[in-house]
Amino acid sequence: MASTGKKMQSKAQEAAGKAKETAGKAMGQDDLRAKGKAEQGEAKAKQTAQRAKDAAAQKLKGK
Repeated sequence: MASTGKKMQSKAQEAAGKAKETAGKAMGQDDLRAKGKAEQGEAKAKQTAQRAKDAAAQKLKGK
């Protein structure tokens, strides 16, 4: 299973990205908004990869 630390890091990255996106939207800064969206996407990709890794590990264990 994914370590709790890795899960927390990706969730924190996702939250930071959401904050940047919101701040960019509020201040009319499209570059900050885009950077926030990109960070969220990266965090979600990491989470998806970790879930796939966990599922494969469970398959190998026969569960």
